[in-house]
Amino acid sequence: MNRKKPEIIIIGGAGYIGTIVSDFFLNKNYFVKSIDNLIYNQKKPQRKKNLNFYKLNISKIEKLDKIITKDAIVILLAGLVGDPITKKYSKISKKINETYIIRIINNCLKKKVNHLIFVSTCSNYGITKNNRMVNEKSKLNPLSLYAKSKIRIEKYLKKKSKNHKINITILRFATAFGISKRMRFDLTVNQFVREIFLKNRLEVYDTGTWRPYCHVKDFAGAIYRAISAKQKTFFNIYNVGSNKNNFTKERIIQKIQRYINSDNISFVNKSSDFRNYKVDFSKMKKELGFVPKYSVEYGIKEIINSMKKKFFLNLKKSKDKFGNYTIKKIS
Repeated sequence: MNRKKPEIIIIGGAGYIGTIVSDFFLNKNYFVKSIDNLIYNQKKPQRKKNLNFYKLNISKIEKLDKIITKDAIVILLAGLVGDPITKKYSKISKKINETYIIRIINNCLKKKVNHLIFVSTCSNYGITKNNRMVNEKSKLNPLSLYAKSKIRIEKYLKKKSKNHKINITILRFATAFGISKRMRFDLTVNQFVREIFLKNRLEVYDTGTWRPYCHVKDFAGAIYRAISAKQKTFFNIYNVGSNKNNFTKERIIQKIQRYINSDNISFVNKSSDFRNYKVDFSKMKKELGFVPKYSVEYGIKEIINSMKKKFFLNLKKSKDKFGNYTIKKIS
């Protein structure tokens, strides 16, 4: 174990993205502390060298205080992730995504950690006129409880950064896709591939609306670049994704149908989700040299191959198992 490297503390380390990020840093010989409440009833991570896993509610700040150490790199992934589940559990969501996250931030500032990474979302942009590209300087227009909570934390971090000279980086992630040990099939690309593969009826709403997409493995690479590159200021915000992976839902369907056909797809013009945004990711490329490796086509083929190999057990019957649909009771 290389103790010269700072500890990596991942809060939300057993989730869809967290498991990928954890393995990424373990493979680079970092010592990783993974903290997760397993709120979606997912499995506890397997024991690995250089990995300490803590099953812990993030409300337990006294216990977290003993785990978070000075000079560590803290990656804040914890939260109720996604628009449907935050709407379903609105009161709990506010506590987890705002109140408890702020407590953790304050603890990190007090400890003077090496670097604090807060994972936000491109959903903050909400809706743009005339399909114009938005960047980090664009006006935020959140339409969901999830995005509104993320923006409140972003503003809190910006305010705190003025009085604390520690590295704070906000990463606004595009919509994720791809394979993870804690799989989610409630994400657009993943969901569409599954439904078409299983020959289920698929209703696609607002086919002309735009979203940016990014493979879950590329998120780990982006975090690594953020903590490795020399940044000019202590406080930075970056969109994470690729300009090439901005697509409409209709285009995603077309890409999937190159590999699997379906006559059981219907297109519906209206839904309750009005989000529509194309995102420019050139800042992170220019300042940090980060370029995503994986295309949407790669992710589609990856998911199809995994399902052909029956990587996911009881995929038809256990639909709610693979996604952020319900949570267990929080003590």
